[in-house]
Amino acid sequence: MSQKRINPGLKTTLEMGPIIAFFAAYLWLKDRVFIIGGTEYEGFILVTAGFIPVFLIATGILWKLTGHLSRMQAVTAVLIVVFGGLSVWLNDDRFFKMKPTLIYLLFGGALAIGLLRGESWLRAVMEGLMPLQDKGWMILTRRVMLLFFGLAVLNEVIWRTMSTETWVYFKTFGLTAAIFLFFILQSRLFKTYGIEEDKGADAS
Repeated sequence: MSQKRINPGLKTTLEMGPIIAFFAAYLWLKDRVFIIGGTEYEGFILVTAGFIPVFLIATGILWKLTGHLSRMQAVTAVLIVVFGGLSVWLNDDRFFKMKPTLIYLLFGGALAIGLLRGESWLRAVMEGLMPLQDKGWMILTRRVMLLFFGLAVLNEVIWRTMSTETWVYFKTFGLTAAIFLFFILQSRLFKTYGIEEDKGADAS
C-alpha cells in the first residue's frame, strides 16, 4: 500500500505530541508519590504508564491516515510497550530508561548487517526523502550506524550516572537535537552525491 500524504503539521503533532506530553506530565508529577493498591509509585512511573497508550493511539492514527508504518516505528512501538510495561509492572524506572539504548543498538546493528552484505538498508527507508547516488547511500549509512551506536552509549552513560530529571531532558530534547544536528552536518554529502530530479516533465 502506498503511503498517503497528510498535513505536515498534523504528522509532526502525532509523532512529537506524545513525547512533549510525557515531558510536561513528568514536570508536573516528578516530585509526587502515589499509593496504588498499597504500593508506592513515583510520578515517573505513572507518567510512563500514561505515555504507553498515548503513544500507541498517536501511532495508530498516523498509520490510519498514511496507510503506512515503517519498521522503525513498529519496532519502537513494541519496545515502548515491552520496556515501559516492565517499568510499570516491576515499579522500576530502569527498564524504560534503557529502552532508547536497545532501540539504537537494534537500528545500528541492522544497518551494520546491511553494510556487511554490501547494501544500504537506510536507503529503503529514506530514499523518497533524499535521492542519492549509491556511494552516497553507503557513506551515509555508515555514518548513521555510528550515530546510533554513539547515542546508545550516551544514553547508557546519562541514565546510569545522572538524575532522572536530567535523563528526561536528554530524552526529550537532547536525542532529537543530536539527530537533527547530525543531518545538518551531512549537507556536504548531500550536495556531493545528491541526484537532481528530472525537470524535463515541467517543460510543457
